[in-house]
Amino acid sequence: MKTYIIAIGLLFSLSSLAQNKWTLRQCIDYAVENNIELQQQSLNVKSAEIDLSTTKNSRLPDLNASLGQGFDFGRSISDDNTSVASNSSRSSFNVKTSIPLFTGFKIPNQIKVDKLNLQAATEGLKKAKENLELQVVSLFLEVLFKKEIQKAYEEQFNQSKFQVDKTEILLQTGKIPASQLYDIKAQAAKDELNIIQASNDLSLSLLNLSQSLNLPVSEGFDIVQPDLGDDAIDNNIGSVLPPNNVYQMALGIKPHVKEAELKLESSKKSLKVAQSGYWPTLNFEANYQTYYLKLSGVRGMGFFDQMNKRGSESLGFSLSIPLFNRFQTRNQVRSARLNIENQSLILENVKLALFKDIQQAYQSAVNAQAKYTSTGKAFDAAEESFKYARERYEAGKSTVFELNEAQTKLLTSKSERIQAKYDFIFRAKILDFYQGKEINID
Repeated sequence: MKTYIIAIGLLFSLSSLAQNKWTLRQCIDYAVENNIELQQQSLNVKSAEIDLSTTKNSRLPDLNASLGQGFDFGRSISDDNTSVASNSSRSSFNVKTSIPLFTGFKIPNQIKVDKLNLQAATEGLKKAKENLELQVVSLFLEVLFKKEIQKAYEEQFNQSKFQVDKTEILLQTGKIPASQLYDIKAQAAKDELNIIQASNDLSLSLLNLSQSLNLPVSEGFDIVQPDLGDDAIDNNIGSVLPPNNVYQMALGIKPHVKEAELKLESSKKSLKVAQSGYWPTLNFEANYQTYYLKLSGVRGMGFFDQMNKRGSESLGFSLSIPLFNRFQTRNQVRSARLNIENQSLILENVKLALFKDIQQAYQSAVNAQAKYTSTGKAFDAAEESFKYARERYEAGKSTVFELNEAQTKLLTSKSERIQAKYDFIFRAKILDFYQGKEINID
């Protein structure tokens, strides 16, 4: 019964979660919290922390103990030249410790490498979070765009229904033939089909957004629709800065640039780690050992007496000088140098790609702004043309085809204007992203 109640409560909470309208910030926060790739990336950070801890602890002394038990079987010749059994058993105990005193600077350089790798993994996690945030923003704006398109189709359908009523009146007064009523009804049916298609597109966009959040329940999912009127362009125009300015800001704050820089520094320290193989290594060693021996047929000291009296200690230093290791160290150094060159190229490519992305975002924003202005003029002209065509049609001076053509042009110009608006907003948000600003839509 208790399990049943918990299950009902869970389903109710998930249903409530899906039915509430989500803001952009709520979508981003939920996606970051529940994204599996981010969770995997956070594990990489923890793994780097473990590697660093392991390297730091390599300075500590080690301590090992060993136990041995052996048995000998056979016969030997006694003093009177007779063969006698000489079976024996031997128990041994050994404790050994060693401390690295000098490793050719390998340990300190490896610690530096692991610290840099940990910082790079942390920046990689930040990069993954930012990429996910940008993806959610794109899908969120796509939903807003589809909502406005659906609204435009609904307005056209309502206009077509209004024209159907007007046409029926004109038909009754004998101003138009019956064929025009059928034509305007066909147009209204087409407009209704457009609403259905727009609704399907909106549902698909909402599904894509909810899936990007890893939302357990997508039914009833919807977003808060901010008021993005004609002033949306003016409110975001401040984000459209010259590419060089945005690029200089992005170089110092973008985690994927920092990640590439840290990996380059790590590769340089890795070269020093590889070069440590040319140096001798010095260790301090301490050892304690004892044993118990029992001969068959011979009565000797007891176990504990032997273990106590036969114990021995030793202290010493061990110096290892590399003379020839089949060119292994030389090739490791060569590989480390190649890795430095590769990481340098990766960093340059990251910077080049960053500048290209900023240039494209800037140019797309400028083009979208210009398109929004031109489509605004086209929309105003199409609106006036439609009003004139409707007046002529209601006066019986034009056909339904002319009216439908004017209405289609009005819808087309309105759709293009909506698309230009959201395209500009998205490009402006990308430029905000590269400038380190928090992305928000209000």
